[in-house]
Amino acid sequence: MIVRLETIARQGRTQARRRLRRVVARSWFLSRPYYRIRGARLVGRPSDEVWYFAYGANMHEDTFRVRRGIQPRELHRGRLEGYRLRFNLEGRPKGRAAPANLWPDPATQVWGVVYRISRRDLMRLDLTEGVPGRGYRHMTVTVEADDGQLLDAIAYIAEGKEDDGKPSLRYVTLLREGARAHGLPAHYIRFLESVEHGE
Repeated sequence: MIVRLETIARQGRTQARRRLRRVVARSWFLSRPYYRIRGARLVGRPSDEVWYFAYGANMHEDTFRVRRGIQPRELHRGRLEGYRLRFNLEGRPKGRAAPANLWPDPATQVWGVVYRISRRDLMRLDLTEGVPGRGYRHMTVTVEADDGQLLDAIAYIAEGKEDDGKPSLRYVTLLREGARAHGLPAHYIRFLESVEHGE
């Protein structure tokens, strides 16, 4: 009985923290100290525009525009040189999912979509990606857009495990469909099709 009450209390605290984080995420003013406490910085103004490089599920229209509620001002296909796409993070449910990650590798490249969004939208994305926190963090990368522009963009990167896991079928399907919808190169789509998935 006592163990069950402790479990219920712990779940209640977790839910309260999540609700508080959602409230804080709606306020640029309240988010500044939250980021600082977590060892990160929230810079600029909410209306400032940034480029964001999506290489995972955020390439998918339903994920980015519908679920996340973000309407980019501009987008391009993009290529990031010197990195490899890996699935070396611990996802949820634990042991049955492995989200995408960037891993330095000078001989390879990662394709994705580069979106021009506001800093407020980036802050909303941070909430969905667990930033700031123990997982992903921001990293500025130079992405070559399909029109030849070199764009300094923010990408999410995390300390990954040595070995890759298997992304869920649902997750890797979002990557594949997003890549096809944005017209990423056929060789990259074949690579995504070859990724072994979990249940």
